[in-house]
Amino acid sequence: MKNVTFVSYNINGIRAALKKELAGWLAGSSADVVCLQEVKASREQADLQQLASLGYQHVYWFAAEKKGYSGVAVLSKIPADQAHYGMGMPEYDSEGRLLRLDFGDLTLVNTYMPSGTTGDVRQGFKYRWLDDFYDYMQQLRTTRPKLVVCGDFNICHKEIDIHNPVRLKNTSGFLPRERAWVSKFLAAGYLDAFRCFSDEPQQYTWWSYRANSRQKNLGWRIDYFVVSETLREQLLGCAIHSDAVHSDHCPVSLQIKL
Repeated sequence: MKNVTFVSYNINGIRAALKKELAGWLAGSSADVVCLQEVKASREQADLQQLASLGYQHVYWFAAEKKGYSGVAVLSKIPADQAHYGMGMPEYDSEGRLLRLDFGDLTLVNTYMPSGTTGDVRQGFKYRWLDDFYDYMQQLRTTRPKLVVCGDFNICHKEIDIHNPVRLKNTSGFLPRERAWVSKFLAAGYLDAFRCFSDEPQQYTWWSYRANSRQKNLGWRIDYFVVSETLREQLLGCAIHSDAVHSDHCPVSLQIKL
């Protein structure tokens, strides 16, 4: 068996992140498979030469149709057996929100879930996505039971995951209906990998650019690795890397025995 390290990172624009020495951070990490969200570029627009020189020779890219918006990608030192782009639902696939890779009997799902912060229309879109994503995953697990789901969920699950749960209880990303969805999803047979290893408070993955939020650690934990219960015994570690400052998010890593 081989130990593999996955990294999930909402980089808020890959071209900007590369200018902020993303390649240098990855060189110092032990990441074998790097899952990126909000790449905001087509593959042709991103100069991946630095990352290729680090061993990330296998590139899987699913851009949004709208330029400079959304999109997910996976850069890997390990070739996937199969790649599946999108959920087969044009409403979401046009925004480049999900990329699935199969490595042997393990399936990786890299997702950038919608935000509802711009108003009721997008909040409604988010709720539809959550229902459809749940159904998609339930169907997928019937044939691919060993699942690793990662990405920006745009939801804090519990009060421990947000810096001011009382003041923010009616804010998109921490609404009761959103939090209940995370509980439902986990109850369907998944583990929040980070919480398998740490029950510490003030562990966040996103900070607003306003009011020195990052310096004050006024953050939200909205980036996750969620894994099938069937993989519990293979988990070796899951960590948040708040020292990485290429984005308003930070990376999360997962070590697993394959």
